[in-house]
Amino acid sequence: MSFFADLQARGLVEQVSDPSLGALLDAGDLTAYCGFDPTGPSLHVGSLLQIVGLMRLQRAGHRPIALVGGATGMIGDPSGKTEERKLLTVDVLRENVAGIRAQLERFLDFSPGRALLVNNYDWFEGVRFIDFLRDVGKHFSVNMMLAKESVRARLEDREHGISYTEFSYMLLQSYDFLHLADAHDCRLQIGGTDQWGNITAGIDLVRRVRGKQVFGYTQPLVTTADGKKFGKTEAGTSVWLDAARTSAYQMFQYFLNADDRDAGRLLRYFTFLPAPRIAEIAAESGKAPEKRIAQRELAREVTRMVHGEAETAKAEETAASLFGGAADVRAIAANAPRTPFPKSELDDGIPVIKLLTASRLAPSVSAARRDIEGGGVYVNEERIARIDHKVGPGDLKDGRFVLLRKGKKNYHVIEFA
Repeated sequence: MSFFADLQARGLVEQVSDPSLGALLDAGDLTAYCGFDPTGPSLHVGSLLQIVGLMRLQRAGHRPIALVGGATGMIGDPSGKTEERKLLTVDVLRENVAGIRAQLERFLDFSPGRALLVNNYDWFEGVRFIDFLRDVGKHFSVNMMLAKESVRARLEDREHGISYTEFSYMLLQSYDFLHLADAHDCRLQIGGTDQWGNITAGIDLVRRVRGKQVFGYTQPLVTTADGKKFGKTEAGTSVWLDAARTSAYQMFQYFLNADDRDAGRLLRYFTFLPAPRIAEIAAESGKAPEKRIAQRELAREVTRMVHGEAETAKAEETAASLFGGAADVRAIAANAPRTPFPKSELDDGIPVIKLLTASRLAPSVSAARRDIEGGGVYVNEERIARIDHKVGPGDLKDGRFVLLRKGKKNYHVIEFA
């Protein structure tokens, strides 16, 4: 199977700017870029599909460019957003860009000639506003910009609308493509389907200014089978690529808990397993869905890619200990997500509701109350029946730990010191 045919078979091609792109991708040696918005110091698994997209291109013989939007991050992309983002300071953006740079280096080979890591602040910093309007803005029809989905959707929202700042975002991203085409002979941009308007605007700008054909294709926006946003836990927190924010165990558990309806699709999206192997895994899972074979393979592959082999092995060992009923609390505490608490607070007892919210097993006090009343909260594997239940010194395991569980799959260790 050719490279482009494999992308299509995996469901990774939504929109293509020109039908000739498939042959170019199969031939290799294209320079292609994808942008990452530095709204935080870490990317999350919602960005992982685009990262894997660049990895696939590199493995197929192309040169990827990972662009961190130090300049465009100051504006905020309106695509897929219902209201304007909070503007970040230069110092915060600088920290976010540094964090994202370090993460991208774990996925792509940035040795000479292999891949590039760029920050669009480097070329926007010296651009004068009047020059930008004259050299770039004149090539954009307001009518065309109003027709773009990201703009039209916001114009129809009478409550929030769209600011001139966000309206200008399309010009900035288009100029990125022009700059990369000039500086690095970049001929392809990839992104999620919400980026289609920005991608085609950049293609059009390069054609108008340089008379050069460049290309774009989009990958799907990932949602779960029940319509929820991909990359969010039950407690509503994001699954981050930064181990300090989301541990290897938490990531492993997130994918292990994937819906049966999603597992095969996510294997095609996020792993490099060949299609015949994915088909075998799907067949095995269909025969014994209770073993979660597809989910386990998915969790193993993604966690290994993000956190490495050793951390993945620890995460899987911890999961086996928890779900197998093992009593090795020390091993569990070493790898499961933990929240520290001062031991002195145990003297008067700590409400279990406080521990649930502090550990983020419950997003709020009211949610914690509902979980307890519904019989879904456990302390050291004993169900809690009263909302005023307190944890005391007698609940400590190994002299330091208390194991919380919400539902069947969500574990957290409280460490007292």
